[in-house]
Amino acid sequence: KNETDCCQSSPLVNEEVEILEEEDLINNKFVTMDLDNENIDPNLLAPSPCDSDDDNNNGDDELPHDKHAVLDLEDLGSSMTAEAKANLASQLRGDDSQQPVAREMVTRLQRKALVKEGYRIIGTHSAVKLCRWTKNQMRGRGGCYKHSFYGITSYQCMEATPSLACANKCVFCWRHHKNPVGTEWRWKEDDPHFIVEEAVNLHRGMINEMRGVPGVQPQRLQEAFQVKHCALSLVGEPIMYPRINEMLRALHEREISSFLVTNAQFPDRIAQLDPVTQLYVSVDASTKDSLKTIDRPLFKDFWERFLSSLRSMRDKKQRTVYRMTLVKAYNMDDDDELDGYVELIELGRPDFIEIKAVTYCGKSDASNLTMQNVPWHKEVCVYAEQICARINSRQVINFTYSIATEHEHSCCILIAREDKFKPQGVWHTWIDYPKFNSLIQQYYTTKDSKNGDVFVFSSEDYMCKTPDWALYQSKEKGFDPVENRWRRNNTSNSKGEEEKYMPSESGCG
Repeated sequence: KNETDCCQSSPLVNEEVEILEEEDLINNKFVTMDLDNENIDPNLLAPSPCDSDDDNNNGDDELPHDKHAVLDLEDLGSSMTAEAKANLASQLRGDDSQQPVAREMVTRLQRKALVKEGYRIIGTHSAVKLCRWTKNQMRGRGGCYKHSFYGITSYQCMEATPSLACANKCVFCWRHHKNPVGTEWRWKEDDPHFIVEEAVNLHRGMINEMRGVPGVQPQRLQEAFQVKHCALSLVGEPIMYPRINEMLRALHEREISSFLVTNAQFPDRIAQLDPVTQLYVSVDASTKDSLKTIDRPLFKDFWERFLSSLRSMRDKKQRTVYRMTLVKAYNMDDDDELDGYVELIELGRPDFIEIKAVTYCGKSDASNLTMQNVPWHKEVCVYAEQICARINSRQVINFTYSIATEHEHSCCILIAREDKFKPQGVWHTWIDYPKFNSLIQQYYTTKDSKNGDVFVFSSEDYMCKTPDWALYQSKEKGFDPVENRWRRNNTSNSKGEEEKYMPSESGCG
């Protein structure tokens, strides 16, 4: 059969091609806009070599035989589609003689847009950026919610990603969809040790740029050069990176804790993950329809993948977290949605549930969210209390959840399992990082030896006591008393005017 017939004969191949076409449709706007630059190399537009011959090509699917041929701009989209079909057909035939040429993940224009927003691009598919909370705590103005919930030092935290690509196009994405999309890895692949080394060096360079900034404390500035935590949540889908376990190990060998966030579309990759300090899964909606509306996933079987990811999370021994982002008029306005969240929690049984208000990041062509979609902190607290009450009343699981901590500044609260993290009635949501560093090295040692069972440890092995100021309904509301609260707007006025909500440059709130 010719390649076109081969693709048409299999519904699976048709679905794969359809997904590829959708990815290229989204990413292509950056590719074609790159052509406006007179310095662009025309050879970049040439298709990958194809092993087909004249007799096996027909109609619009025909590709140029000259690999150095220049394509017309209007033919670029159809050429990419034809190449995708040809590659899939070749795979079905088992023909490995011609492998598709891997390309860089980000186009020149995407790279330019990301750099303009403060990203430092690493190699061909990774990035690092200085979080506003890192800068905030360096100036003694308070840490992020992870400081209140888990005891990280915000000014020693590096925010990075090994994959700028994502399989979702969430309506509340705080990166305004300037990154590429994809459902599988089909790009060049950088070495994980190179990524970590470059990320740390670039992060230190951005820390160095804080010298002379008003309010920066000299001691914290010096300490900030030593990275102790890494939030793999910058943008994109970290577990898409094929060598994610090697990257995690490279971090852990430097005694850098790992906070990895996934969008719950790659359940097999979750199952294959080595232990991380804390593993997050984004639970942005509780029904199939609302998840499709909010996350706008590329996968056709996104709901099945989502549920399977939660089941994979349940099997993890280390700390697991559901991250729920509340968006008014999208995912928090009816009882069915609430019941759906409860059922998802009963399915995955996470150690923790973070519930936060969506962060408004200003206007974007990629989203129609406004300030009307942002809940206030008190609304987040009420919703969390309702979830706890409903879970505990159903008695489907043999333990209880309750609100442990809060960070009012981020409109965020933390629900935790009482059976694990409240021994003798005292909350232990903080992490003993030196203990984790010791445990993970024991894991790697036994894994490498292959002479016996791999060392297993659990979330309860590296927990420590939560300070009183971080507890729910404390007078500090999760704000560390050693810090100095700094307010951009004066909210203590005699007129009783409502506090003005300012857009944030950080998805951390």
